[in-house]
Amino acid sequence: MRAVVTGAAGFLGSHLTDRLLATRWDVVGIDNLRTGRLTNLREARTNSHFRLQRLDLAHRAGLPSADRYYHLASPASPPAYQRDPIGTLRVNSLGTLHVLDAARRADASVLLASTSEVYGDPEVHPQPESYWGHVNPIGPRSCYDEGKRFAEALAVAYRRQYGLDVRIARIFNTYGPRMSPTDGRVISNFIVQGLRGEPFTIYGRGDQTRSFCYVSDLIRGFERLMEVAPGVPTPMNLGNPRELSVREAAQLIARALGIRARFRFRPRPEDDPKQRSPVIRSARRHLGWQPEVTFEEGLAATVAYFRSIATPGRRAA
Repeated sequence: MRAVVTGAAGFLGSHLTDRLLATRWDVVGIDNLRTGRLTNLREARTNSHFRLQRLDLAHRAGLPSADRYYHLASPASPPAYQRDPIGTLRVNSLGTLHVLDAARRADASVLLASTSEVYGDPEVHPQPESYWGHVNPIGPRSCYDEGKRFAEALAVAYRRQYGLDVRIARIFNTYGPRMSPTDGRVISNFIVQGLRGEPFTIYGRGDQTRSFCYVSDLIRGFERLMEVAPGVPTPMNLGNPRELSVREAAQLIARALGIRARFRFRPRPEDDPKQRSPVIRSARRHLGWQPEVTFEEGLAATVAYFRSIATPGRRAA
């Protein structure tokens, strides 16, 4: 059995690749390495059942035939997608089109990695899948938000028109080893700043909330979503319902690092969501899935990873 993973060198893509290889799949990883890193695939590249194909999915079709396609290719952090908004829109539109066409030719199943960003700055809290969202279509985050909304619409159109087996996962904030130290997300930012002995940068007052899901829980959710019989209702939220303010998360990270939290405050970015937390009733009912790793447990593993890759001499005391 063969699986294609787009965005295979990324944070989530590399963990998914390792899991598929561990369960005896042949895996073709697709990545243009603009935001993905070969170091994330260090173990996978030693496996004879893995092949990496360097490909810009937005500009080239012709994906290999497979039994399953996992479409994770896209910049996912605000600094990355705001550096290349057109590229972000292209991979979530043309790239998604190329994946869906390949799956249709192969009569294969597709998992589309969508995002909680489709809910924008939500006016409904917590967010169920039935909520249509509150998104600024021309704001600084729109290239990602609207790109993913379009990808969902395209995937559902293929399901309706061609009967393609498409499953859509709406991913909420995920963290863990292999996050890039420069990706600009709150967990990695705070850990890197803490290791450098710098104060944590808080945007606004830090009372905006997020929910954080450890990467192994999310990958387990991907597995269950692809293993369940066709017809499961999607899009489906995958995330941890435990809600923390940014300041609460900073305090817990400081404790995991063994330091005292210090803060520097900056203005909140435009369209930064005030609240974000998933309703996961559907995942519990249809997949028997819910997060198992506590934030504190996941932080310990994530901090250990960042310590292992920290530049010598720049760790916090």
